Order: sequence, then structure tokens, then C-alpha cells
Amino acid sequence: MKLKNMFKKTRRNDTALRGHDRQPEVPDGLLRKCNVCKEAIFTDEVQNNDCICPKCGNYFRIPAYQRVDMIADEGSFEEWDEDLVGNNPLHYAGYTEKQKMLQEKTGLKEAVITGKAQIGGIETVLGVCDGRFMMASMGQAVGEKITRAFERAEEEQLPVILFTCSGGARMQEGILSLMQMAKTSAAIKKHSDAGLLYVTVLTNPTTGGVTASFAMEGDITLAEPGALVGFAGPRVIEQTIHQKLPEGFQRSEFLQTHGFVDAVVERKDIKKYLYNVLRLHVNRKCEKVVIDSRLETMHQKNGDREKTAWERVQISRAKDRPSGSDYIRALFTDFTEQRGDRYYGDDRAIIGGAARFHGIPVTVIAQEKGRTTKENIEHNFGMPSPEGYRKALRLMKQAEKFHRPVICFVDTPGAFCGLEAEERGQGEAIARNLYEMSALKVPILSIVIGEGGSGGALALAVADEVWMLENSIYSILSPEGFASILWKDSKRAEEAAGVMKLTAADLMNLGVVEQIIEEPEMLNINTFSEVTNVMEQKIYRFLEEKQKKTDIKLVEERYERFRRM
Repeated sequence: MKLKNMFKKTRRNDTALRGHDRQPEVPDGLLRKCNVCKEAIFTDEVQNNDCICPKCGNYFRIPAYQRVDMIADEGSFEEWDEDLVGNNPLHYAGYTEKQKMLQEKTGLKEAVITGKAQIGGIETVLGVCDGRFMMASMGQAVGEKITRAFERAEEEQLPVILFTCSGGARMQEGILSLMQMAKTSAAIKKHSDAGLLYVTVLTNPTTGGVTASFAMEGDITLAEPGALVGFAGPRVIEQTIHQKLPEGFQRSEFLQTHGFVDAVVERKDIKKYLYNVLRLHVNRKCEKVVIDSRLETMHQKNGDREKTAWERVQISRAKDRPSGSDYIRALFTDFTEQRGDRYYGDDRAIIGGAARFHGIPVTVIAQEKGRTTKENIEHNFGMPSPEGYRKALRLMKQAEKFHRPVICFVDTPGAFCGLEAEERGQGEAIARNLYEMSALKVPILSIVIGEGGSGGALALAVADEVWMLENSIYSILSPEGFASILWKDSKRAEEAAGVMKLTAADLMNLGVVEQIIEEPEMLNINTFSEVTNVMEQKIYRFLEEKQKKTDIKLVEERYERFRRM
């Protein structure tokens, strides 16, 4: 593959598109010129730097076969449908000639290549769009190749990884190009219903009908830094609304912030990232946990008196108390965070993704407060917005698809109370979680590690079992709110805590929780292992028991658990 093909020249002077969207305009020879930083760069230096400008970091487009060489294990790629080419259904003048010219120039038959490959020894179907061929626009042949790839992947029970790059629909094929959106989407749905993984990697640019179909239908959506991703292009939008678009609009990072991309991954890291994702979807047997019953023996601490409910409220809110992310790091391996609700945004008050617990793939979701002031602000003090609950539900439904148990860590003063939260449907988002979790066909465990405030906590606690740390709390609302509503005096919060029955012991007596996990006298990151060592054993036993049950039995028992309350 000649590197100069990567630097396609263009005569268009498009001021609405920024440097990442235009191909570098460079002379032939040993030196190339990056049209973003305008610096002269050595061709070999670009080649050795994964087709990234060594001066400014600008990402050049990669020819499809070169991308395969970067991603697939050496010699493992087996191309499918190599000779499938498009025709000229509308008899559009000059279209056939243009196709032939591009075939000769690029060495491609069409704008996408598909086939089977291995990544780190794990077999997968791989598809790569190539922008040099009519801007990787989607005509009949492109849609057919992608559809066939998903059909064959379903037959062979393989995951699919697809690198997108496109200007959208192929205008020369008219309505038949539009129909490829529906055709590819239907094939992806069949593949998904078979319980198989689909990962998309969005590269620059991914627009139009491709964005509105197969590019945005992955279980996991990744993107290269700075890639332009959108339905309508920025130039069209500016001409329509007669406004200048904000910096970074429609870039990968913009999409991640708005809930549509799980991770923005640098090119040098993408193979390793994909390998880790594939590993999480290859089932392994559970690695035995050595049970030490002495760890689980409750004992009185130094003859201390029993703490009051209000004292436990204060402890549950302590700033140095370990947060949800601390438990994820301590108890699980290979955690791969997934972000966004696919509707509006990514709420950092809830974090989650796939991980392994002693070799078992699981989905982990945690309400996250953070421990420093900066972290508190980033995570909105653990008060989720609708986007957070919708993200959690997206991950739970994905767990159900891949038969992964769900483990939730609950720690919130309550769902975020604000104008924006109500505008975006806070009540609906919580209600939907309760509705869907009640019938989720995989084991669910929820552990209250700090505050369990109202419906904001319950939205992650419709589970087969609910456990509480010794000094955590779980209540209908905060003691301050209880006192304010019932007694019109928030200053009586301490008194309210005593009557609300919100401690772990109270809730065990009421049949609301199944287990209490003892805490050290001062629970912080330094004494954390005293809790996680016990929790590890208990989680192992929970999974060992619940995974023996059928889907129907799990759902029936979960229903009966709440029916008794």
C-alpha cells in the first residue's frame, strides 16, 4: 500500500470544517506537509507514528488494509466478499467510470473491506471503511458487504468490530443507498439477538446515513480523538441556522460528553483496548476463592457502646469513606468503563462497565461521590441525573444480553433534585430502572456502602439480595428531609434518624436486607481491605449460588422477595 494514497488532495476551501476534516495537502517525496500545523514532516516518520503527525498530533486517515495490519494478528486476516462490487442502478452518468478509476487508484473493489481476523488470538469479524473510495459513502455494495459480514458472524457465533469512516449515503445510487441503512440495521439486530458482541470504532469523518445506522448501533462505541461524527455536517448546520458552531462541536470528545461514545481511544492503544473488550466477552471458569470463615465472624469492637442512628448517619457521609470506584478497583480486574446513556449525556455520578470477578465476566455499576472536593464536584456528590440511571440501565440490559451478573454499589444522598433533572425525566428514569430490574434475567447484587437515599438508591437496588455495610444507611429520604416534612423543623434531624429505622441492623430486622458487613472502627482507604476481604468471599458465594438457578427461577425469587415487604 503506497503511503501517498493516504494524503488525498482536495480543491474545496471549506472554512466551516476544521483541520481534522481536511486531508493533508502535501507534495510528493520524502517530506510531507501537515495542513494543520503546516510543518514539513518525513513520510517515514508519519508511517512509524501510526499515521499521526509527529509535530501536532493530527490524525491522518489510514488505508483499510493498513488499518487491518495495525489491528489484526499478523497473517490472521481472511477477507470475505472481496469481489463484490456495486453497479449503477440509476444509470447515473459517469458513475461507472468513476468506480473503475477509484478501483485502479486505491486497489480496492469498494469502500469497505470485511473478513475474519484474530486480535490477541481471539477470533472476530473485522470491517474497515476506507475514505479514499468515494469518501466511504454507503451504496448497495457497501451495505451488502456489511450485512453479509453480520450474517456470517451470526452463523459462526463471532463478535464484530467495525471501523467507520463515511460521508454518508452514496448520492449516485439514490433511494437504494438509503435502504442500506435499514438493511444493515436489521442484520445487526439479528446478530445482537443471538447474544453476540458488536463494537464500533468511529474515525474521521463519520457522518450522514452511516452515523444514523451501523455506526451508532454497537454494544460498545469507541472513537479516535478529534474525529468528526454527526448526522448533518457542520457546514450544512451553519448554513441552516446561520450561527457559528462552538469549538469542538461534533468531535469525538463532544459525543462522549453527550452520552454517545464509551471511550475516546488513541490510535496506539486501540488494539490493546479491543483485545481487552473481546476478553471480557469470552467466558472463563470462576477461579476458586479461598474461604476463611474467620474473616466473617462479627465481634464487638473494644467493648464500645452501640452507636446511635445519627452517629451512623454521620459515619456514612464521612469524606474519607471509600467510594464506589475504590470498591471496583479492589474487587475486580479488567474493568472497562462504559460511558453515556445514548440519549443525552454521561453522568459521572454513576460509573460502570464490564469487569472480571475471579475470572467471571460481570457488570459493575457504582454510584460515585469521590473523596476530594474536585472529585465531589465532578461526580455531583453522588447525586445522579436521569442520564446516570439510563446509563446504568443500558449496562444492565447489556449484562443480560451477555449473561453477566450485575453488581451494584449504592452510595447516594438521593437523585439529583434540579430543574434540568426534571426536564429530562428524573422520575421516568428511576421508574424504568425499577421496572426493568425486576425482570432482569441475570443475578443482581446491590451493596449499600454509604448513604442509600430514597428512590435514587432504590433505582440500583432492585436486586436478588441487598447487603449493607455496618455503618451505612438506607432510608425513604434524609433525616433532615424527614424532619422538615413531618415536623416542619429540619433541626430535628438527629431525632428523626432515631425513628426512621435506617441503620443496617434496623433494616435487617425489617427484612429489607440480607447481610450486614462489619466495618473497622475507622473505615478509610487504609483499613479498606478489612471490608473488601470479607466482601470478596461473600460475593463469591452469592455468584456460586445464584448462577446455578435458571433465569425463570431468578426472576420469580426476586419478585417474591419484594412481594413479602
